[in-house]
Amino acid sequence: MHRLGFIVSEGFQLMALSTQAVFEFANLVTEDKFYDFACYSVTGGDVMSSSGVRVSTLPLASCTQADTWLVTGASDPIVAPAETEVLKFLRRAERHARRIAGLCTGGFALAEAGLLDGRRATTHWLFARDLQARHPEVQVDDDRIFIVDGPLWTSAGMTAALDLALAMVEADLGQDVARAVAHKLVMPQRRTGGQSQHSELLELAPKTDRIQQALDYARAHLKQALSVEELAEVAHLSPRQFSRVFTAETGQSPAKAIEGLRLEAARLMIEQSRHPLEIVARESGFRDRRHLREVFVRNFGVPPQVTRRGARLGS
Repeated sequence: MHRLGFIVSEGFQLMALSTQAVFEFANLVTEDKFYDFACYSVTGGDVMSSSGVRVSTLPLASCTQADTWLVTGASDPIVAPAETEVLKFLRRAERHARRIAGLCTGGFALAEAGLLDGRRATTHWLFARDLQARHPEVQVDDDRIFIVDGPLWTSAGMTAALDLALAMVEADLGQDVARAVAHKLVMPQRRTGGQSQHSELLELAPKTDRIQQALDYARAHLKQALSVEELAEVAHLSPRQFSRVFTAETGQSPAKAIEGLRLEAARLMIEQSRHPLEIVARESGFRDRRHLREVFVRNFGVPPQVTRRGARLGS
């Protein structure tokens, strides 16, 4: 049995505990109680989340050992220092636990305890600069879903913790179990640790279904030329109307938005596969490898090969 301990404190973000569903479904998939988990706080008893939901906890002192500790974060605009007892506990736990994770801003507690000194880590992009400023000895990467550096795991905000938990399941029980868990949880994709925290479609956020349909069509047909006329037909608008409405709803021209979707698709392929860049360029709609590199460097400041190396280090 693999014992999991979730450390919570007043005002914690309830979303962090949604990761328990990943481990629960891993037990269901394997038809065995491989994972056993409980919530802990300094004194035990009920602890209130930021949304007002109370969670029953055990006192930290009552748990002599766990295989994995997961420290939850909060949604406050300023991350408060962790409780002294929690920091002392984490330093002791590092000597015995198989791994320790900081979920979202829970990574701040790991940094305060000195566990992340000299290590790579991530957190919610809103708080990454603060984490780096407070702890310059930590190598903070503000654009990763999660990072594994030895026994220390850190994740970006909110739903990224689910991806971290799923990666733990894969490490413990294998790829097939992790895939089955993701399927049961209706997760649309399994995101690797090296994947960006940002989504181009989320940034565009069209207001009407017709523009959303055009974007969905574009993402599914990136290998094609994707002219304004073609997209306008999908949206049932004239090309002139489509360009005007598209720009008004997304803040970008159709051409700029399509380039962003192609870049996102290319980056995902670069991070998650070993396909040569010629194939990545073709599948994401760029003319050739040189064109991909030009657009990549212009937008991200680094060539595709650097992104691929970073993703392998972070996964």
